[in-house]
Amino acid sequence: MGLLTDNGLQFLCCCVLLLLVVAGGESIVAPELKKNCTYVITVETSCTWGAETSNNVSLRFGDTNSNDILVRHLNSKHLRKLDPLEPEILDDMPRKPFQACMVDQFEVKGPCVQSPICYLYLKLIGNDDWRPGFAQVRVLDAGASHLSSEYFYFRRYLPRHVWHGSDLCNSDVTPFGLKRKRKVYWNSNP
Repeated sequence: MGLLTDNGLQFLCCCVLLLLVVAGGESIVAPELKKNCTYVITVETSCTWGAETSNNVSLRFGDTNSNDILVRHLNSKHLRKLDPLEPEILDDMPRKPFQACMVDQFEVKGPCVQSPICYLYLKLIGNDDWRPGFAQVRVLDAGASHLSSEYFYFRRYLPRHVWHGSDLCNSDVTPFGLKRKRKVYWNSNP
């Protein structure tokens, strides 16, 4: 049995290193980061004339630890509609979400947040207008209800094809008011 050449030894070391990375990669990520949680998203559409939409709506929310949950085509995740005046479920007939004067709930699964949800953005993709009233995200998992968001109020027509919302995560009190760090999202693909 002869000695390995320098090239053979380098190749063997690379293979062993690659095997260690692939086999040990599972333990690099903390188990709590891999866990998925269930979220219920409540969205009210205001009662203004022309406030409803049949366009696709996407939603993005997260916490101060940069856990960002993106929900594309929220319309397809419709769970139920609620009576805006009473906590009564009105699901006798199937209907489209985001109709005027209605409150809709959606259920989604995604990575778990580790601190309270403090930002929420909506994105309207299409040609008609939509005027949401408020949105809220609740964490359904046991022992995690304290991570649910406050209400995020919109009460204006959303601009199309851009993320629009509120970020209450990082704010500092200054003599000139609240100073917030902005999150900027863009699509790197043209």
